Amino acid sequence: MRQASLKLKSYASNVNIVDSGNLQRRILHIMFLTFGVLALLYVFLLGNTVFNIVERKALETRVHTFVNDVGNLELEYISMSKKVDLNLAYSLGFKEIKTQFATRKTFGSIKIAKNEI
Repeated sequence: MRQASLKLKSYASNVNIVDSGNLQRRILHIMFLTFGVLALLYVFLLGNTVFNIVERKALETRVHTFVNDVGNLELEYISMSKKVDLNLAYSLGFKEIKTQFATRKTFGSIKIAKNEI
């Protein structure tokens, strides 16, 4: 085990890291760029959320208006339906007719031809 660690140390000492002095600067710029992109994404999502909340509030207001309109129309329908009677039907040209019902024969009264096969 000791020989493996000595070998690793000898290989590590022979490795040269090429750093032209701007590696840390590049990492810093990449970090700032990532932070900026995340900040813009956050602002976009926050703005979108606020816009959706405002739109939902406006739609809820419209729904309440429509519910009130439907309630008024239902009330008008009920008040108009109470006025419908036989005299109104006669004044509109409707007339009473004699009712006729369709009847059918019972199964026992039907004559079925016997099939001689």
